[in-house]
Amino acid sequence: MARIVAITSCPTGIAHTFMAAEGVQRGAEALGHTVKVETQGSVGAQNVLSDADIRAADVVIIAADTNVDLSRFAGKPIYQTSTKAAISNGQAVVRQALEQATAPVEMSRAVGEPAAPVAAPSSGPLKIVAVTSCPTGIAHTFMAAEGVQRGAEALGHTVKVETQGSVGAQNVLSDTDVRDADLVIIAADTNVDLSRFAGKPIYQTSTKAAINDGQALVQAALAQAATPAKRTDFVEAVQQAKAERSAARSGVYKHLMTGVSYMLPFVVAGGLLIAIAFAIGGIYVYEEQNANTLGWSLFQIGANAGFALMVPILAGFIAYSIADRPGLAPGMIGGMLAVSSNAGFLGGIIAGFIAGYVTSWLNTYIRLPRHLAGLKPVLILPLLGTLVVGLVMVYVVGQPMAAVMAALTAWLTGMQSSSALILGLILGGMMAFDMGGPVNKSAYAFSVGLIASGFYTPMAATMAAGMTPPLGLALASMLFKNRFTHDEQEAGKAAAVLGISFITEGAIPFAARDPFRVIPAIMLGSAVTGALSMFFGSELRVPHGGVFVLPIPNAVTNLGLYIVAIVVGTLVTVAALYLLKRPIEPAVEAEMSAVEATGQPVHA
Repeated sequence: MARIVAITSCPTGIAHTFMAAEGVQRGAEALGHTVKVETQGSVGAQNVLSDADIRAADVVIIAADTNVDLSRFAGKPIYQTSTKAAISNGQAVVRQALEQATAPVEMSRAVGEPAAPVAAPSSGPLKIVAVTSCPTGIAHTFMAAEGVQRGAEALGHTVKVETQGSVGAQNVLSDTDVRDADLVIIAADTNVDLSRFAGKPIYQTSTKAAINDGQALVQAALAQAATPAKRTDFVEAVQQAKAERSAARSGVYKHLMTGVSYMLPFVVAGGLLIAIAFAIGGIYVYEEQNANTLGWSLFQIGANAGFALMVPILAGFIAYSIADRPGLAPGMIGGMLAVSSNAGFLGGIIAGFIAGYVTSWLNTYIRLPRHLAGLKPVLILPLLGTLVVGLVMVYVVGQPMAAVMAALTAWLTGMQSSSALILGLILGGMMAFDMGGPVNKSAYAFSVGLIASGFYTPMAATMAAGMTPPLGLALASMLFKNRFTHDEQEAGKAAAVLGISFITEGAIPFAARDPFRVIPAIMLGSAVTGALSMFFGSELRVPHGGVFVLPIPNAVTNLGLYIVAIVVGTLVTVAALYLLKRPIEPAVEAEMSAVEATGQPVHA
C-alpha cells in the first residue's frame, strides 16, 4: 500500500479541478492506496497538504492544466498529468505514477528535472539565471535585475536575468538557459513560479537586497548552493522565507495597494482624455451647447466612463486581494454604492475591505458537498457577499462617509495658502521618506483618491515631490564629484532619467549607502517642492508620467510655476547634499572602488 498526495487544478478552478480530485481519490482507493488530494481553485486551495503529509508520501501526483509550484515536493517522486486524464481514468493515472516512482531516472525526465541530482560547482565561473519582480513591476524590478547582473559579473560569473514586470516578462529564460544553469536566484517581492527550476539550487531574496548589494546577494546564494547535503534544509528555509515575506506583505497595506494599482490605468486614461477634451473644446467643453462635438465626446469618455469606474475598480480589487475572484463582484458593487451615496473614494476603500473579508469568511465557513462545490465561486459567495456589503453600505457606511467626504471637500475647497503649504510639505516629505515604500505609497494613494473627487492639486504636489529626489542626486553627483563614489556618479546618470519619469526609486542606491545624510536632504527638497506646488495652485489630472505629461494641454495647470517648483526643490536638494555629505578622501575612494569591483578589501 502506497501513501499518495496529489494536487488538482484547472484554469477556472471549478469543475475540472474537483472532478480530477475525485478521479484520483477513487482510483487510489480502488487500488488499495491511501491518498490526500489538495484542490487549487478560484476559491483558493482546499484540503491543503501539510508538511507531514508530504514528508510521509511515497509519490506525488499533479493532475493540473495550470502551473503548480513544485518546490515543496523537493526530493519526492512526482508524476504530472492533465485533469482530463484523472477524470477519464483515475486508476490508470495512479498506476502510471507508481510505475514512474520505481524508476527515479525516468521520473526525473517526466517532470522536467535533470536525470541526476544537481551539485553546485566547487570553483570556477558559474552559469547563473535569475528572476526579478516587484508588485508594480516597474522600478524595483529592473533595478534589482541590474544589481544581480553587476554583482555576478563582478565576481566572474555569467548571468541572465528575466524581469517579470507590468509589461510582461522580458529577457525570458529559455529551457536551455535553465538546464545549463548552476544556480537560480529569485529576487522578488511577489510570488514567482518555481516549477521550471525543479532540481536546481535556488536562492530567494527581496528586490531590496539585490538593489542594495548585488555582490553580497550572489555570494550568499553561492554559499547556500555550495552544500548539496543541506539541500532539503535549504528548501525548507526557502519555504519559510517565502512565508515570512508573504506575511509581511499581507494585511491592509497590501490589499489597498492592490486596489490602487488596478485603478491607476483608469485614472490615467480618463485624466488624459479629459485634458485632451479641454485642449480641443475649451474649459467648458462639457456643457450642452457643445454636445456631440469631438471635445464633448472625449470628455464623456474620460469623465463619465473612465473616472466613473475608478472607485468601483478600487473597491473591487481590494476585495479581490483579500478573497480572490469571489470577492470581485461584491467589492465592485460596494464601490458603485459608494459613488451613488457620495461616499467617494474613502467609502470605496471601506466597501472593498468589507466585501473582501466577508467573502473570505463565507468561503471558509460554508461547506458544501464536493459535487456542489463549483457553485460557491460563481453563485453563493458573490450573492451573499454582495448582499452583506450592499446592506452595510446603504444602511451603515454610506451616509457617515458621505459626511466625511463633504467635510474633506469643504476643507480642500476653502484651503488657504498656509494650509496648502502645510499639506504640500507633508505630502512632499512622505514621498521622499522611503522612496517607493509604504509611506511614499500612502501619500500617492491619498492623492490619486482625491482625483476621483475632483481635487487635482495634491496629485500635482505628489508627483513633483517624487521627481526631485533622483533629480537632485543626479545633479549633485555631477556638480560635486568629490562627494560621490565613481559608481554613484555613474548611477546619477540613470537617476536623472528615472527622476524625469517620476520614479522616486532612482534615489535608493544613494540612500542605501549614506542614509543619514541623503534621506534628510531629499526630504527637505521634496517638502519644498510639494509646498510650492500647492501654493501655486498647480493641478495634475493624471497620476503618473513625469515630464512626459507636461506638454499635454491642460494636463497640468499653472505649468510655468509648476516647473519652477520642481526646479527649486531640486536645487534645495543639491544644496542640502552639499552641506550634509562630506568629501571622500582619494585613498578612501580607491579602497571603495576596489571593494565595489572585486568584493574584497584592497589590503585583504
